Amino acid sequence: MKRFSLNCASLFISRATLITTVLFLASPVQALPAGMIPPAPTVAAKSYILMDAVSGKVLVEKDSGLRLPPASLTKMMTAYVVENELASGRIHRDDPVLVSKKAWRMRGSLMFIEVGEKISVENLLKGVIIVSGNDASVALAEHVAGSEESFAQLMNATAQALGMKDSFFKNASGWPEEGHYTSARDLAVISKHIVYDHPDYYPIYREKEFQYGVNKKTGKLLKPQPNRNSLLWRNSSVDGLKTGHTDAAGYCLAVSAEEDGRRLIAVVMGTASEYARASETQKLLTYGFRFFENVDVHQGGIALENLRIWGGAIDRLPAGLSEDLIVTVPRGTGDKVVATVVFEENLEVPIQEGQKVGSIVVRAGDQVIEERDLIALQSVEQGGFLKRLWDSVVRFFSGLFN
Repeated sequence: MKRFSLNCASLFISRATLITTVLFLASPVQALPAGMIPPAPTVAAKSYILMDAVSGKVLVEKDSGLRLPPASLTKMMTAYVVENELASGRIHRDDPVLVSKKAWRMRGSLMFIEVGEKISVENLLKGVIIVSGNDASVALAEHVAGSEESFAQLMNATAQALGMKDSFFKNASGWPEEGHYTSARDLAVISKHIVYDHPDYYPIYREKEFQYGVNKKTGKLLKPQPNRNSLLWRNSSVDGLKTGHTDAAGYCLAVSAEEDGRRLIAVVMGTASEYARASETQKLLTYGFRFFENVDVHQGGIALENLRIWGGAIDRLPAGLSEDLIVTVPRGTGDKVVATVVFEENLEVPIQEGQKVGSIVVRAGDQVIEERDLIALQSVEQGGFLKRLWDSVVRFFSGLFN
């Protein structure tokens, strides 16, 4: 392996190794004195997690893998599966959904739909997300998969594909059922996918109320129902996601918030009251925004190095990252972030696009904080006979001089 780093000031070359180091400076902030970042706040919840949505860095957690009943936080997976179906074109926003007796008979939080009524997918999705309608959840599940049981299989397959290892869903609403569970960590994962995979639908999560249904006696529209996420009113940076409550689950909340270009995701499960789930979540958000910052290391899909290859149709292979590399560090330490590229010394064709050809190691001081694969950004086929012959000669004499 060779190490190759690029210093903005100079390039250092030795007989055996080529080393370059790049310092990535964060946005200017007043550095805190060493040791001034306090410990994370105490959060009164059975389980919780705070994650930077862009870097994926977990900033605070307690028992985040603990399997717990999720109550209506289940509906985040329900909504995400429906959004996947919409994105694929298998269903459409204005498709009419026939309300079944099963959906109509649901108890708990409701959108107040009527049996035999036809409602658009979009309105039902709002009923799931904004007012946490158990009836709307079942109606959508039946429309997508034919039955709620079949839809639950879609939910579990999706959870597995997203790497949610501590989740199993038996229904679409979160109605208490033995063996229906998830974890704070898994809910943070699905939260991130809701935000970034379907940005056209994410604005629904910040809507503060939803009006649907008619009073049978008066014929007038029912009053708008408020979104139960009180942080939408208390914190302008919060723009989602979902609340949940049952006796077994306690009061739960998953939120996403954006401030100064950074997005955090916080999940608390098993708090004691509506007020507690909001206040305990706010503690996490305040801590994450106040004491951490992000550093952009390198953009995905852009060549970081052009590596020498032998016997190929071209001499240089553009190599980089599959996706943007952003790291989260304690505020005031961004100027200490250093990235070093380590790559294969003797690359031979054929090379496939996406093939690992090295790695990039990111350090803050002496601590390794991130390591990613360096990949080929294009495929390279074998060169012609004369090209291969010439490269073999050049390679032989290069080896002698080195």
